[in-house]
Amino acid sequence: MNPVVLIAEELAPAAIEVLAHDFDVRHVDGTDRPALLSALSEADAVIVRSATQIDAEAIAAAPRLKVVARAGVGLDNVEVPAATARGVMVVNAPTSNIVSAAEQAVALLLAVARNTASASAALKAGEWKRSKYTGVEVQGKTVGVVGLGRIGVLFAQRIAAFGTRLIAYDPYIQPARAAQLGVRLVGLEELLRESDFISIHLPKTPETVGLIGEKELAIVKPGVRIVNAARGGLVDEQALANAIAEGRVAGAGVDVYSKEPCTSSPLFAFDNVVATPHLGASTHEAQDKAGLAVAKSVKLALQGEFVPDAVNVQAGGVVAEDVRPLLPLAEKLGRAFTAVAGGVAASVAVEVRGEIVGHDVSVLKLAATKGLFSSVVEEQVTYVNAPHLAAERGVEVTLDSQAETADQPTLVTVRGALPDGRTVSVSGTVTHSGARDVPRLTEVDGFDVEIAAEGILLFLRYADRPGVVGTVGTLLGESGINIAAMQVARREAGGETLMTLTVDQALGADLLTSAADSIGATAASAADLRDE
Repeated sequence: MNPVVLIAEELAPAAIEVLAHDFDVRHVDGTDRPALLSALSEADAVIVRSATQIDAEAIAAAPRLKVVARAGVGLDNVEVPAATARGVMVVNAPTSNIVSAAEQAVALLLAVARNTASASAALKAGEWKRSKYTGVEVQGKTVGVVGLGRIGVLFAQRIAAFGTRLIAYDPYIQPARAAQLGVRLVGLEELLRESDFISIHLPKTPETVGLIGEKELAIVKPGVRIVNAARGGLVDEQALANAIAEGRVAGAGVDVYSKEPCTSSPLFAFDNVVATPHLGASTHEAQDKAGLAVAKSVKLALQGEFVPDAVNVQAGGVVAEDVRPLLPLAEKLGRAFTAVAGGVAASVAVEVRGEIVGHDVSVLKLAATKGLFSSVVEEQVTYVNAPHLAAERGVEVTLDSQAETADQPTLVTVRGALPDGRTVSVSGTVTHSGARDVPRLTEVDGFDVEIAAEGILLFLRYADRPGVVGTVGTLLGESGINIAAMQVARREAGGETLMTLTVDQALGADLLTSAADSIGATAASAADLRDE
């Protein structure tokens, strides 16, 4: 009997063709919950888009399920932890919409430059007012690109063809890589002051939410036009509306909103705002690419082969049982390293120590690389595209494994050299608590620590003195941030000190800055180590 592939939503014919010869392809309406749960009882794989919820109940109803495939980028409708706990692989199509998203940003920029939408609406209403809708040329203008991930790069390449001058803000890309793209890297403030057009291409993280707010819009070049086709909330909508009303911003193109679906926004009141309902991935080509990509992944998974776009490696690939608990540790060390370093390293070494090196531990380098970039790029970072992301940014990642270790049976370290000559390191191990493997940090940039590598961690570096712990605790408490754990490490009394805190809620950039300023911290960063 052939494995059963259940298709719960519309899929491109080409995608179905990939599966039809080797599998029993069945269809169900994923929005009909009873029908879905019944059909899942015999499914080896299920393919969904965005309307079908594959949660713990759905996974429990599918005893034969081996893979859940989302024909799209996000995984909001798939309960990944529940799938992972059951050993069910989860795949998606992380690059299926990047061209469509880049083209949408270009379309919005041009529409704002030439007042296309408002002029079209006026003409259809019987008004012929050419002079009212006089626009500006793009040629010769300075275009600021905020974020040079894959979509940002595609946007930059396309808008460069208009004869523009390109500048970009992205602390996680090497200047040499930007230069190859014909883009000059600048600080965010310089980008805001110089750009005639600004297009945003960042992931949505606690650090990027509200990145363009009232303070930033107060220093923009007068007459700038701003495009956000990335994620809602990166630009403060009310602050942008105020800036447009005051004439500091000449127009905006907006495809994403802080809350969606969105049918009411202060931005909708302006003729010089082009607003679309999150159409970045809404092309036939993007939808077809997504379906074809996940169909190929499902085929590989059901044939027992390596799957490029698996988002939970514990469920797939040939990884030794003893190595598997180290995968989340290595990834979290990568995330913590990026936070502590405050940027991308020129080179990174993943060091593995202990008897574990008797197994193939090369997957730990992939896991650490995935963690290095998980919070700094737009797209989903997988165990296959992580090396490509490193190569694109000129970051060399190496693996060093040795059987000897001093203090821990197994120790993993992520150590990197930064462009300014500094070396940063983060180390950790896995301990066992009941039936659970607990990843733990044992060292952060030369300081000995002992704290679970879980939740949201804050790192504050300062000169040792009385009262600092109380100051930070009071500030966080007054802001409604609960501290779950804390550790202070120092090399000597009165010397440089590292405070590490585990908190229950993500901090905005402003609060983190306030905490640092309150104690005169020389460095402050946050690492989100929550399970994805």
